[in-house]
Amino acid sequence: MAKDFATRGPAVLAVTATTLALCTVFVVLRLISRFAIVRKPGWDDYTMILAWIMAFGTSFSICYGTSVGLGRHEVNVPQDWDSALKKSEYVFSVLYNPALMATKTSILMFYLTLSKTQKIFRWSTVATLVVVNVGGLALTLLNILQCSPVYAAFKTPVPASASCTDIVTIYLSSAPLNIITDLAILFLPMPILTGMRLPRKQKAILVITFGFGVFVAVVDVVRIAYLQSAARNHLSDIQEHKSPSGSDSRNKAGDFPWYASLSFMWSAIEINVGVMCGCVPAMKPLVSRFIPRWIHDNTMREKSATATGDSIHPDIFDTRRRSNLPNSEESPMRKPPPALGGAIKPMGMMDFLTTPNINELPNPNQTNTVAMFATTACTRQRSATFFDFVDLERRKNITLMSNRESIYPILMVTVLFFVWGFAYGLLDTLNARFQEVANMTSGQTLGQHSAYYLGYIIGPLTFGRVVFRRWGFKACYTVGLIIYACGTLVFWPSAVLTSFPAFLISNFIVGLGLSTLEISANPFIALCGPPEHAEVRLNLSQAVQAIGSIVSPLLAKKVLFKASADSLIDVQWTYLGISFFTIILAIVYYYVPLPEATDEDLEEASARIPTPLEATVASSHITVIWITLALGVFSEFCYVGGQESVSTSFAEYLQLVTPSLDYVNHQAVGHTAFAASRFFAAAIGVWVKPRYLLLFAYTGAIAFAAACMNGSRATPAALLVMVMFFEGPIFSLVYAQALRGWGKHTKDAAILLTAAIGGGGVFPPIFYGVQQSHNAQYAYCVVVATFAFGMIFPLWINVHPTARQIVDPMKDEQTRRASQLEEERRDFAQTGEKRHKRWSSSIRKRFGREKDEFPVIEHREKSNWPDGNVPNGSPSRS
Repeated sequence: MAKDFATRGPAVLAVTATTLALCTVFVVLRLISRFAIVRKPGWDDYTMILAWIMAFGTSFSICYGTSVGLGRHEVNVPQDWDSALKKSEYVFSVLYNPALMATKTSILMFYLTLSKTQKIFRWSTVATLVVVNVGGLALTLLNILQCSPVYAAFKTPVPASASCTDIVTIYLSSAPLNIITDLAILFLPMPILTGMRLPRKQKAILVITFGFGVFVAVVDVVRIAYLQSAARNHLSDIQEHKSPSGSDSRNKAGDFPWYASLSFMWSAIEINVGVMCGCVPAMKPLVSRFIPRWIHDNTMREKSATATGDSIHPDIFDTRRRSNLPNSEESPMRKPPPALGGAIKPMGMMDFLTTPNINELPNPNQTNTVAMFATTACTRQRSATFFDFVDLERRKNITLMSNRESIYPILMVTVLFFVWGFAYGLLDTLNARFQEVANMTSGQTLGQHSAYYLGYIIGPLTFGRVVFRRWGFKACYTVGLIIYACGTLVFWPSAVLTSFPAFLISNFIVGLGLSTLEISANPFIALCGPPEHAEVRLNLSQAVQAIGSIVSPLLAKKVLFKASADSLIDVQWTYLGISFFTIILAIVYYYVPLPEATDEDLEEASARIPTPLEATVASSHITVIWITLALGVFSEFCYVGGQESVSTSFAEYLQLVTPSLDYVNHQAVGHTAFAASRFFAAAIGVWVKPRYLLLFAYTGAIAFAAACMNGSRATPAALLVMVMFFEGPIFSLVYAQALRGWGKHTKDAAILLTAAIGGGGVFPPIFYGVQQSHNAQYAYCVVVATFAFGMIFPLWINVHPTARQIVDPMKDEQTRRASQLEEERRDFAQTGEKRHKRWSSSIRKRFGREKDEFPVIEHREKSNWPDGNVPNGSPSRS
C-alpha cells in the first residue's frame, strides 16, 4: 500500500547506517595498524575507540528515530509514537557533542606527538584541545538540561509548568564552536607538513591525508543549512512580537521531525566522517605493509642503490627520535627553508608517518645526523648569495627598502586595509539590521558599536603586544585575521538567539581581531620605504580602507538584505563566507614573504637620521618626543571619537535636516569624499609638510562641524559631506608623525596609537546622550569639542621648534649612499663595467632630480656592505 504522505525517514536511515558502517571499518583498520602491526597504541587510539562508541550511539538513535516518525511531518506521526520519537531525539542531542569532543580530542592528542620542538604548534594544539572540551562540555550540559525538569523533554504533551529551550536554537548556537575547531584541526599541522624536507610525493600524501578534515567542516555547514527554516520561523515570530517557547517547537506547530531529520542525518555524517578522517593518518603502517606502492617514492629507490635516504628510518618501537632525511637526488637544499624557520628536527610520530617501509629498522651506526644535515644545508644556502653581498635567503629589513622595492609588500598589506574597511562598513549596516529585526533600541545598537571599539583598547595592550613584539609584523596579520574570522562566526548564535549580550561578544571579538591587524599594518606601511614618504604611503593605504567602507554598506543595503527575518539569516551566511575567506587570507599571509624589522633595525634606522630625540622641555627631565607621542595618542583618541560620532548619527542627522534625502546614498557620497581627501593628502604630501596638512585638516573639520549645528534642508547635508572630507587624512597624519623617531620603541608607540582608536567607543555614547536631550544637530557640539581637543597635537608640532624637527620628514642619506654603492657594485659584477645611464636618467639629472632616485636592490644589511664602503658610524643623538 503506497504511503499518502511524504517522508525522509528511509533516506536518513540508509545514509546514517552506511556512514556508520564505513566508520566502523576505518576504526577496525586503525586498531589493526596500531595494535597488531606497530604494537604501540597511544591515548589517541583509546580516545578514538570512545569516539566510535559515541558515534554508534548517535547513529543508532537516529536510525531508531526513523522507525517512530523521524522524517515525517508532525501531523503524520501517530500520537503513540511521540514519546519514543522525543526520547530518540533527546538521546541524539545529548550524545552529539560528546561524540565530536572524543573525535577531536583523539586527533589533537595525536597532534601533540607530531612535534616536541615547535612550541607555537604545541600550545595552539593545547588551546584548541581546551576549547573543544570546555565548549563541548558546556553544550552537552545545555542539551541535557534543555528542559526543566529534564523529563519534560520527552513528555507528550509538555507539562504546563515546564520550561524548555528551543532545540533548534541550541543546535545552531553550537555551529561556531564546531566550525572554528574543525578549521583549527585542519590547518594546525599544515605549517609543519609543508615545511618538512621530504620528497614531493610523500609530502603531498601527508598534506592530503591531514587535509581530509575539510570534509568535516563542509558537512557541518550543510547540516546547519537544514536548520535555517526553523530559524526563519523563530525570527519571524520575534519580528511580529510573538513569544514562541521551547515547548511549542516540540509540538505540531514546529514540525520538528520533518525539518530536523536531514539535519540529524548530516550530523551523523559529520561525526562518522570525522572519525574516519581521524583514523586515516594512523593507517599508514597498514598501507605500507599491504599496498606499499601507494605511498613509496619509487623514483628514490631507483636513483639510489645505496640507502642514503630511505635507509634512515626511525625506530617506531623505540621512543628515541631520529632523522628522516631524503636522498641526495631530492636534496632539500634546492627547496626554500621550512615555513616555521630553521631545520626541521626529527619528530617521533611524524617520522613514523613518513617511514617508507615499516619493516626497515634504523641503522644504529648511522653517521648522517641532523646536525650534519643542517650544516650542509647552511653551507649550500650560503652559496646562494648574490656575489657574496646580497643574501637571498634573509628576510629584508623594511627600513632599508627603496620606493620601488616597497611596492610589493605595501600592496600586499594594503589588501588588509581594504578587508577591515569592508568589515567596518558591513558591521555598522549589520548592527542597524539586527536592531530592526530584534526590536532593539538605538542605545543597544550603540552599545554594540562601543563593544567593537573596546576590542581596540584591550587587544593591542594585551595579547596583541605580545604577538607584535615577539613574532613581528607578519604574525599579527595571521593572528588578527583568525580572531576576526572567529568573531564573524560568533555572529551566528547571536542572530539565532537574537541575544544582545551574544552580539556584544561578537562585536568585541571582531574588534580584537581588526585591532591586531591594525597594530602591525599601520606601522608597516609607515616604515616600509624611505622615511620621508611615510605619511604619503599611509594615506594611500588608508584611502583603500575607506573604499572598502564605501562598498560594503552599499552592497549590504542595496543587494544583500533588508530588515526581515530572512535577511538576518542571509547575513549569517554572508558572515560565514567572510569567515572562510578571512581564514584563507590568513593562510596566504602566513606563506607570503614580507620584510620585517627588529628593534635593533628600527633603532639603527632612527639613529641614521639626525634629530634631537633627547631634547627636553625647558629645564625639566621630560623629553619632547614623549610629549609628542602623548599628544599624538590623545589626538588619535579624540579624532576617532569625533569621526564615529558623525558616522553613527548620520541617518538621524539627515532625517532631522533633510528628510527627503536617502541617507544610504548620501552616506556613500560622504565616504567617497572621505576617501578622496586621503588620496588628495597623499598627492600634495610629497611637497607640503605633513604638520601643515594636519593643521589644515583639523581646522576644516572643526569649522564645518560647527556649521552643521545650524541650518536646514540641503545646506547642512552638504556641510556634513565637507566634515567627512576634512576628517579623511587626519588619522594617517597623526599616526605617522607621532610614530617618527622612536627607534627600538617604535612597536610600543604603535601599540599605544592603535589602542587610542578605542576613542570611537567613548564619544558616540556622549553624543547620543546629548542627542536624546536635545537633537542631532545640537549634539554636533560634541564633535566640535573632540576635534578641538585633538587639534592640540598639530598646534604643538607646529609651534615647538624641537617637536618640528622630530616630526618633519627627513631623508636617510646613509641608506641612500649605501644603496648607490651596492647598485654600482652589482652592475659592475654583472657587466664588468658600470653601465651607461639611460637617456631618461640623464634627463632627470639635468633637472636636478637624480639625487631623489632610489636604486633597486635585493637586500641591504650592515654586514653585507662591500669592504671599504661601509658608511661612517651613526650620528649621535643631540
